[in-house]
Amino acid sequence: MKPAADPVLIKEQLYRFDKIAPHRLSKPEDFTDDSLRKYKELGYVAIEQVLTPEEVRDALQDITDVIHGRIVGPKIQLMRDAQWSTPEEREFVVRKLHKFIDHCPALHRICYHPAVLGILNRIFGEDARFCEDQALLKPPSPDAGIEKPWHQDMAYPNFSFTRMVAGVWIALDEATHENGCMHVIPGSHREGPVPHYSVRDWQLCDASVDIPRDETVPLKPGGLMIFSGLLHHGTPPNLSNQRRRALQFHYAPLSAVKMTPEQYKLAFTNEMTQAEC
Repeated sequence: MKPAADPVLIKEQLYRFDKIAPHRLSKPEDFTDDSLRKYKELGYVAIEQVLTPEEVRDALQDITDVIHGRIVGPKIQLMRDAQWSTPEEREFVVRKLHKFIDHCPALHRICYHPAVLGILNRIFGEDARFCEDQALLKPPSPDAGIEKPWHQDMAYPNFSFTRMVAGVWIALDEATHENGCMHVIPGSHREGPVPHYSVRDWQLCDASVDIPRDETVPLKPGGLMIFSGLLHHGTPPNLSNQRRRALQFHYAPLSAVKMTPEQYKLAFTNEMTQAEC
């Protein structure tokens, strides 16, 4: 399939919306040995009630304070050719924040949330260590709320470790089919590293995505998904009139070490095969 360029075609051709991912728990305390077994099989678990409404509110306030310069230090990524004339408009041209946990108390507390770390320790079989923070802000615009194409997180050099990392994706607004909730290919992490290509982003080749297996992970505010760093996942463009703000943290097992450049090239690029997307 030739890669789609139009946001509407991307959403229609590369994602499906008829199956909600079933591995869902009501609260962190429901994560059992069977949940761990399913996580290893499917590569993800969704948990509905993790953050309180107050924790969500405080997280959103930290994000707003960073965007408007009341908290200084985090990195801000704007949409391309961003323009704004009012403070309200500025919020809708920011795509991403990162390197914020040392500056934002509420976001720091979420990053080290004991319930989340407890689950990660069970998944890893050892202590988890924090790797990187991101706030992924998908405004209600196909230009700013663009697709994050299908990919594996460990294909990004920041997360290329010799042991499987895990991502934690936390909804701060309700994440829906309309505004760009997470999509996953269950079990795809067991297929190992896959070469990525620079197309619309650093991504899996569109033609290699097993779209018939796509499952969606809609979440209410305060819900989250923990997922393997090799799970195939992506988020379609936000074509709704509702923004979708989320946090994403990555963690690695304490014993994991970074891949060498040579290991990374062999695992996640077409350096050896010279195959083209």
